[in-house]
Amino acid sequence: MTGRRLARAAAWTAGAAAVAAGSYAGLVSGALPVDLGVGRRVRRLGPQTVDLAAPRDVVFDVIAQPYLGRTTRTMREKVRVLERGSDMVLAAHYTPVGGGRKAVTVETVRFLRPERIDFRLVRGPVPHVVESFTLTEHAAGTRLVYEGELGTDLWALGQRWGHVVAGRWEETVAASLALVAKEAERRTCCS
Repeated sequence: MTGRRLARAAAWTAGAAAVAAGSYAGLVSGALPVDLGVGRRVRRLGPQTVDLAAPRDVVFDVIAQPYLGRTTRTMREKVRVLERGSDMVLAAHYTPVGGGRKAVTVETVRFLRPERIDFRLVRGPVPHVVESFTLTEHAAGTRLVYEGELGTDLWALGQRWGHVVAGRWEETVAASLALVAKEAERRTCCS
């Protein structure tokens, strides 16, 4: 290969790598949403179940507080309400994804007091996510069940991306549920 061809090949490779890296960063951060409506594959999220030693109203209030009430300093780094209605908000959620980057998802959050909170993705790393937290009373307190579905486009390629996103998504939800349990039980024992 001549020097000129080698330089052209290196430039093309560097350009392709930059486009791939930028596309990946845009996809992960939610800045470059891909919603083509072609080859849609849907997978289940959850269920994740947590039994809490706290009344259902307290658990509901802990989940709803960052959206309907005053957002604590800690939660401001994770959730920002963009628009608020009587029973629904539009909120941006910020999740660290490594390398100093954050994924940004924008979701509607609907509140059906005291038994259900529903989430629907508006913008994010995949074109389709619907989720719910269902709260039922039981003898020891409250059972919180998380479940939903995540959809991606582009057949098997999108399905692989969905697998990556779903794993991180469910880890994030599990961490949130642990924080909800801790705070709801703290409010119950100390009230």
